[in-house]
Amino acid sequence: MFLLIVLISGIFSGCKNENATMNETNSWVEDSSQVETKESVADLKKKLVSNGFQIFDYVDEKTGDTILMQEYFIAFLKRGNNRSQSEEETDSLQKLHLAHLGKMYELGYADISGPIGDDGDIRGITIYNVPTLQMADSLANMDPMVKAGRLEIEIHPWWAAKGFPLR
Repeated sequence: MFLLIVLISGIFSGCKNENATMNETNSWVEDSSQVETKESVADLKKKLVSNGFQIFDYVDEKTGDTILMQEYFIAFLKRGNNRSQSEEETDSLQKLHLAHLGKMYELGYADISGPIGDDGDIRGITIYNVPTLQMADSLANMDPMVKAGRLEIEIHPWWAAKGFPLR
């Protein structure tokens, strides 16, 4: 009988919400730290517009979902004219460059950054999640590699669906 109760308990616990855990009194409780509350498109639109972002939306004919598009700014980090630094200076600039990009990500100004995989003039990209081209340009030009002339910045407006992940 005990084994049957354990088996039935196991079956029911397998059907429980993934965000639920058992507390000290063997009762299931919802773990609110893992429950996502999805912001409505209307609320997100209102927040973005009030913060100065350019947006538009459309209805996906296939799913019926409202897709919210936001203007981002893509910065191309191009080979600069001053590449005469010593290896030691270059290594130091690279560390400062990575710290700058990390700070942009942590502060929410940049969503993604990375190097280009060939040896062409475009050395990397950063996608800035800021409301204006001027702000993106200012942040990109704060990069120590840009200040040293090792990289140059070219920025363009870029539209993407809000909340869609890379795959």
